[in-house]
Amino acid sequence: MADHINGNSDSPVKLPTIKFTRLFINGEFVDSVSGKTFETIDPRTGGVIARVAEGDKEDVDLAVRAARQAFDDGPWPRMSGATRGRIMIKYADLIDEHKEELAALDAIDAGKLFNQGKALDIPGVANLLRYYAGAADKIHGEVLKMSRELQGYTLREPIGVSGHIIPWNFPSSMFFMMSAPALAAGCTMIVKPAEQTPLSALFYADLAYKAGVPAGVLNVITGYGPTAGAAIASHMDVDKVCFTGSTEVGRKIMQAAASSNLKQVSLELGGKSPLLIFDDADVDKAADLALLGILYNKANTLKCIGEICVASSRVFVQEGIYDEFVKKLKEKAKNWVVGDPFDPRSRQGPQVDKQQFDKILSYIEHGKREGATLLTGGKPIGKTGYFIEPTVFTDVKEDMMIATDEIFGPVMSLMKFKTIEEAIKKANNTKYGLAAGIVTKNLDVANTVSRSIRAGTIWINCYFGFDRDCSYGGYKMSGFGRHLGLEALHKFLQVKSVVTPIYNSPWL
Repeated sequence: MADHINGNSDSPVKLPTIKFTRLFINGEFVDSVSGKTFETIDPRTGGVIARVAEGDKEDVDLAVRAARQAFDDGPWPRMSGATRGRIMIKYADLIDEHKEELAALDAIDAGKLFNQGKALDIPGVANLLRYYAGAADKIHGEVLKMSRELQGYTLREPIGVSGHIIPWNFPSSMFFMMSAPALAAGCTMIVKPAEQTPLSALFYADLAYKAGVPAGVLNVITGYGPTAGAAIASHMDVDKVCFTGSTEVGRKIMQAAASSNLKQVSLELGGKSPLLIFDDADVDKAADLALLGILYNKANTLKCIGEICVASSRVFVQEGIYDEFVKKLKEKAKNWVVGDPFDPRSRQGPQVDKQQFDKILSYIEHGKREGATLLTGGKPIGKTGYFIEPTVFTDVKEDMMIATDEIFGPVMSLMKFKTIEEAIKKANNTKYGLAAGIVTKNLDVANTVSRSIRAGTIWINCYFGFDRDCSYGGYKMSGFGRHLGLEALHKFLQVKSVVTPIYNSPWL
């Protein structure tokens, strides 16, 4: 089993004071219309951190009304891009000033590793804001070469009011993957964080207002998906909705958008990403990469304990190195340290809540019943909190539930293959298409396989090679639309064509 140090650590980090628990609408923190609240839970212990306002349809209506007024009549979309960019840079600076407090909020609310949050996640979102701040004054259309006596050009205009429904696995990163390009484009927005992880989103709302983002531009509604989230998706005055989460809920978002005002939709949904390891790979490095691929997010190498849509939960190893790889992987998994996210020795924190904890353990039991061999892990750790050992199955068949379903936890299915053609076929044998990894020293193999796998992102001899300039998103049932890069900015812009006649011109 993996080493573990779960529970309270001796870390000198001071736990954050919970400053914000109410909805943020039109530049103010307010109670929900109903006055209802809900508990947000510390996954390290299962204890209650705080009670947070429970937003509902009436609160969404208020937030949308504020966002609509800020878009139709307010200064934000009418500012120059350079002015918006300066405010966004100030916003980023404020985030840097509060990075320890923000990292601590994500650690107690989501189980994210504190040191990783302070060093990577929170500085990363500040830099993402700066990236889009730099793009805000570079939004332009094209001059068109018309075929007759007309002059034409295009404008890129902000789409309007956008709704952002974000997941719990990366509460800070996903907040800004949606909000930063929307701010740069000149949109106004309503953000609904996951009910499991509302705390940092409310803190970000306060910092945005302090940075100079006008009232009504960024509103945060905490609450549940079937109520607050559904109200955003079906609202007649929301022009676009962005959602990251399960494919099942993504379908409901699309249905709500279609049955309301045909708002635009961007979806980043489930995944069952393959990692293909070929015979010429360095086995030790490949084993490290395989563990990173399934344990990233709450893992100290880069937190995910599998809590990430692009986790490489299906690992295919070519038969020539398979036995050696299995031995190496088992050894590394057993030395993996699971524990309190504030403890610097921890390489993996807890699952986000009891529901997810129980779901993962249920899938592990399914794997055993279906005949897969448990190589390592498979059990909960400790008596408090939601900690699970890194789990690896061998002798997995492609039709087993652990090989087809997105588990969203630290569970790897390990399989072998003989030929490149077989590897490609196995990799594509999924309804998802979010990402894939390839480990090989052969450039021809890398090129052939990367072009053959139907997925939105392919990493060669690396995994989780995210960068703010490199867009990512899904094929097939992993959704559509892109995060990051200029592609993400463009999804918050509409193209308008403007045409005027020209008379007596010496040329067209």
